Amino acid sequence: MAGALDGLRVIDLTRVVAGPLCAQMLGDLGADIAKVERRGDGDDLRALGPPFVPGTEDSAYFVTLNRNKRSVSVDFAKPEGAAILKRMVANADVLIENFRPGTLARYGLGYDDLRAVNPRLIYCSVSGFGQSGPYAGRSGYDFVAQAMTGLMEVTGEADGTPGGGPQRVGVPVADMFTGFAAAVSILAALRHRDATGEGQAIDVNLFETMASLMQAPMSSWLNAGRIFPRSGNDSPVAVPYGVFEGSDAKFVIGVLNDREFVRLADALGHPEWSDDPRFKRARDRAEHRAALLDRMRTLLKTRPRAEWLARLEDAKITSGPINTAQDFEADPHVAARGSIVEIPHHAGRTVRVVASPLHLSATPAEYRHGIPAPGGDTDAVLAEFAGMTTEEIASARQSGVV
Repeated sequence: MAGALDGLRVIDLTRVVAGPLCAQMLGDLGADIAKVERRGDGDDLRALGPPFVPGTEDSAYFVTLNRNKRSVSVDFAKPEGAAILKRMVANADVLIENFRPGTLARYGLGYDDLRAVNPRLIYCSVSGFGQSGPYAGRSGYDFVAQAMTGLMEVTGEADGTPGGGPQRVGVPVADMFTGFAAAVSILAALRHRDATGEGQAIDVNLFETMASLMQAPMSSWLNAGRIFPRSGNDSPVAVPYGVFEGSDAKFVIGVLNDREFVRLADALGHPEWSDDPRFKRARDRAEHRAALLDRMRTLLKTRPRAEWLARLEDAKITSGPINTAQDFEADPHVAARGSIVEIPHHAGRTVRVVASPLHLSATPAEYRHGIPAPGGDTDAVLAEFAGMTTEEIASARQSGVV
């Protein structure tokens, strides 16, 4: 079955997380991804461990972001390598890069340079702070984006409490959401190209992507002049909404409206709570948060987690266990959904990764290629993308360009 993006050729000049995730998403949907890696070690993320895939030089992190790609080594810092990349661009639909602004232009590979080669090219630049503005030249890792957009100031326990202070989110959310934003932008640009025949440049960055996701805290300041407080695992606006503990293990409960709170009170055996004027409305529960949470925590510790979760599920209360990766793997829903897949690795083994979250009924995500070796597909990619002959490839290899 052909994928939704079958026939689309993508040149992936990215490293680490945001750009590779974007390219992988396109690859899962059928695009042909040529991952251009540095000669020798390849993508920096390959070495970012431990842990590493046993028997290989690839980090466990790298294999989560680089399936459905073929790897080609081209030293485009050399004029001969830049010329090869231009030949690839002439037959490509999309180029994704995450170098500092202006870097590729120094090699004659900026958007204006490549648009002259292929006016239909979609040129997606992923950066820390964008292609313009006073911060354009700065390094922009996920940690910095979380800090500078206010995410760390609303994450973690409140000042003055044990463990209080700003915290980063435990996974690189700015990187990952920027990867998603880049993929959405590319699909929109392709739709525009279908209608007009014109390619375009895309400017996506961690700073603005993360800021756009700071919805409630940012709007609270911009429209009400109020700074959202850090509230740990509790919500600053919804009560109860946080972590609770049964007699044996922890779990989460989330209640966003008064109707759900009535069902929660019944499920916990205290229907009178929903008539208590301190707890009747969401705004009342927020004002009397401590009184309600103290009652709930005392009660919930009297029975095991599984019993409470069964009651809450019967009452249609949003809730769930706090899982480790091991718990996730064993979850029956994961098995039923096929949420973990096994794909080949270039070292002659297989690796297990979380499947694509994109479920399309007619053109589902597929896993056509596993994890490539650095430059392992150079000959095939250069023949297909750049139209190079065997002799030309051999000459380029001899001169150290590929």
